[in-house]
Amino acid sequence: MAIGWPRDRKMTEPAAPPSQVSASREPTGRAPGATRSLTARLVTGLSSLLILGGLILAFAAFAYGRTAARDAFDRLLVGAANDIAASISIRDGAPVVDLPVSAFELLALAPDDRIAYQISGPGGAVLTGYQDLPRPTSSARDLVLYDARFKGEPARFIRVTRRFAERQFSGTVEVIVGQTLRARTQLAFSITRNALGGLAVGGIAMLAFAILIVHSALRPLERLAKGIAERDPQDLTPIRAAVPGEVDVLVQATNGFMARLDRQFATMKSLISDTAHQLRTPVAALRAQSDLAAEEDDPARREEIVVKLHAGTVRLSRLLDQMLSRALVIHRADSARRERVDLRDIALDIFEEGDHAALSPGAEIRLEIGDEEVAVLADALSLSEAAKNLLGNALRHGKAPVTIGAEQENGQARLWVRDSGPGPAPELRARLGERFTPGRSGAGRRGASSGLGLAIAQSVAETYGGTLEMESDAPGFTIAIVLPAAEEHR
Repeated sequence: MAIGWPRDRKMTEPAAPPSQVSASREPTGRAPGATRSLTARLVTGLSSLLILGGLILAFAAFAYGRTAARDAFDRLLVGAANDIAASISIRDGAPVVDLPVSAFELLALAPDDRIAYQISGPGGAVLTGYQDLPRPTSSARDLVLYDARFKGEPARFIRVTRRFAERQFSGTVEVIVGQTLRARTQLAFSITRNALGGLAVGGIAMLAFAILIVHSALRPLERLAKGIAERDPQDLTPIRAAVPGEVDVLVQATNGFMARLDRQFATMKSLISDTAHQLRTPVAALRAQSDLAAEEDDPARREEIVVKLHAGTVRLSRLLDQMLSRALVIHRADSARRERVDLRDIALDIFEEGDHAALSPGAEIRLEIGDEEVAVLADALSLSEAAKNLLGNALRHGKAPVTIGAEQENGQARLWVRDSGPGPAPELRARLGERFTPGRSGAGRRGASSGLGLAIAQSVAETYGGTLEMESDAPGFTIAIVLPAAEEHR
């Protein structure tokens, strides 16, 4: 046997049992851990979005309203100042002002605002109007708009400069007209209020339509929940429902979960059925033998009965081990994560554990493994249980020596056990994967049963996409778990 390769052996421990979860149900109210409904989330999200957007649009609308109001009323100031400047004339070498009524009619369009004006000649001498009106900081242009305060109130001013170059008078005359900002502020707020009113109506309409759409979209979920609630507790058949693609993912996951539950229930039912069927007879026989031993006075006869009792307890123990092993393997098929497993490790672990010595004392066991990795994606514990059952079956029903090995060829990995006997009859091989199949004649005890060992091996092979193969050749009868080989590490 070739076993001297360097390797990093990793022992796979059985999965820890899941924590116990209370099965009690709440008769009313939401389920434990349930969060807010999608409708409530949508309403909250859209409301927050609309409020935030409304605040942003309110600032933008107010800024736009102030700009629009300023432009509108600035035109009134420009018109009034130009009218006043146009009314200035030169008489006897001095500027004379004839204030036009039209200028003040323009400014009267803002009735709540206060108006101020000043007309000054060369040297800043005030010809008419307020004496102390604020002046602009820049005097380079003939028309200047600026902000200042008038009588403690914010106001908007315009300065228009008219230049004269006549024989009797040469110089400049400045016209300053100001107006407070009450009408401008009112117009800006009016524009903002109108904009936000339209936004509020549109937002409420969007929110209402969104709620209707969500209710319509969630209606398939309500039908699905109703259908599941009305199901019989024993009905674990797949759910067939016309649902949107997004919900179909949930349906498929639920169907997968129910399929795993169905397999678990089937395993428990099978275990209970097998236990009731297979244990009744040997337990009754043990009880009868024990009753005979208690009533027997002949020491020789009593010793014979004790030997039969021991043999019966051994068979019963082996049967219980196989039943529990089968239940464990089927359970791990759905719960254990598939990992990269080297079948050489499985064969070597079984060979080194030496459990076969207790099963068949003195039997010769051999190991045949090579230097190349024989990797598969599976559960190491399940493969180990299956291989142990194959080895135990060969020791009980086959002929020594018995060999266990692993190899890979043509993209397939094989974990095999071979004994030196001829194997079962051809008509019996097709039934060896069934539970409690009668044993092969000519090998081992006559009429013995193969029990669950081969059924366990076949279940493990099918779980991981493989098969259970049997063949007879010159070395003897070989039975192997054949699985797809895993890809090489890169």
